[in-house]
Amino acid sequence: MRRRIRRSRSGKPSLVRIFPRPGRPSQGILNVGDRAVPCALGRSGVTHLKREGDGATPAGRHRLLAVMVRSDRIAGPATRVPLGRIRRDGGWCDEPRSGRYNCPVHRPYPASHEALWRDDHLYDLVGVLDWNIRPRASRAGSAIFVHLCRAGFAPTEGCVALRRGDLLRLLSAIGRNPEFAIAASPRRIRR
Repeated sequence: MRRRIRRSRSGKPSLVRIFPRPGRPSQGILNVGDRAVPCALGRSGVTHLKREGDGATPAGRHRLLAVMVRSDRIAGPATRVPLGRIRRDGGWCDEPRSGRYNCPVHRPYPASHEALWRDDHLYDLVGVLDWNIRPRASRAGSAIFVHLCRAGFAPTEGCVALRRGDLLRLLSAIGRNPEFAIAASPRRIRR
């Protein structure tokens, strides 16, 4: 039996489903409404046991909390999700021992962090998923984003990545509080 896609009060879909591609665990198919588009996933595929630096995308249901945009490269996208700007000093802490672990920081920052202002275009448009935000668990993974993909849907470090046009269409199609349901690859049963 197929489950119906939940819709927000605006009538826009509020559930986005992601399934790993069979035989290619670092690539997936993203479904929203009647649309299906390819996406990149973590280099280690999808896992239920996410750890910092494992290169895996966490399985489960994750809310999209906010969208950040580099306004010098992309005009503010049409979306009902809260929207913010990426600044030149923007970063995201990935040091498990830091009090700002898995939180935005201003650069320079003394602990290990990822720069949000990048020369490549991966973070021109970034959605922040609620993985390990509240409560935060040390070493449980950080900076799980929905962002732009590399050529050929090369693997991410644990994020979900889409082509620019697909991400812009997704943001305009979803409601204010969407959830991303990320499925793990089915396990093979050995006999």
